[in-house]
Amino acid sequence: MIRVLLAEDQGMMLGAIAQLLDLETDIEVVAQVGTGAEVVDAARASDPHIAVLDIEMPVRTGLEAAEDLRRLVPGCRVLIVTTFAGPGYCRRALDAGARGFLAKDGPVAELAHAIRRVHAGEQVVDPLLAAAALSAGSSPLTTREREVLAAAADGAPVMALAKRLHLSESTIRNHLSSATQKIGVRNRMEAVNKAKQNGWL
Repeated sequence: MIRVLLAEDQGMMLGAIAQLLDLETDIEVVAQVGTGAEVVDAARASDPHIAVLDIEMPVRTGLEAAEDLRRLVPGCRVLIVTTFAGPGYCRRALDAGARGFLAKDGPVAELAHAIRRVHAGEQVVDPLLAAAALSAGSSPLTTREREVLAAAADGAPVMALAKRLHLSESTIRNHLSSATQKIGVRNRMEAVNKAKQNGWL
């Protein structure tokens, strides 16, 4: 049996996926969690072969949880299943050690097949997403630019961002301006949106 851990913050979706996978004769769902912070403890307790992780989860994202598993539970392979199927997310997932990346809109039979392939040691990525991830390239943002841009996502004014990040207002403006120019948009909210679409935030 292939032992699977599921991590998904939408309870109804989590339960539905678990029920459908349990119908497979060779797959057993051994743990279900609703936040990225629970993934490592659940993996240590249930000893899964595969962790199926959503990207957007509370406390720690699926990408962060994938990195945690790679360091702390290296025997558990990761398959990312998400609605955020942009090329940047795909690249970040693979960089985090994921062995597969699928969009949630596919049938459960496709997920079960991907679980089997990842368990067999293969890498499973939609070919179109893989090509897009390679062509999109890595993030042009520095670590600090990404930090400032992420903090600006809620529309907070520069003064508030400066206090929150313990930087001067001029430094905040410089990082926002640089990030906006690198991404090739007109303002910081467009920069936030495009960076999210590409998986850079």
